[in-house]
Amino acid sequence: MTWTNSMFSNAPKAADTTLGSDAVIIDVRSPMEFASGHVAGAVSLPLDRFVDHYARVLPDKTQQVVVYCASGARSGQAVQYLSRQGYVNAKNGFSLHSVAQQFQKAVV
Repeated sequence: MTWTNSMFSNAPKAADTTLGSDAVIIDVRSPMEFASGHVAGAVSLPLDRFVDHYARVLPDKTQQVVVYCASGARSGQAVQYLSRQGYVNAKNGFSLHSVAQQFQKAVV
């Protein structure tokens, strides 16, 4: 393993097309960011409220989940938290447009 691989080996993995169309898409941006445009079908769960409400939105720890924000930083925090809570299929989708493109969904 090179030093660059070891440096990024713990980085969250990006969402990929192996996730099914039934994956839950979570937007952890602020309500104002969500209102300005979000992936069609995404659930708004702002990071500052995430810990208090994630279990209601995601009762099944095996459910496929993709989390996104503006750049991947907030969604990375949310995915790490979900992993620590036992969620086995949570992926960081990084940005709004990245998730929209990966899942071929409109931004509304």
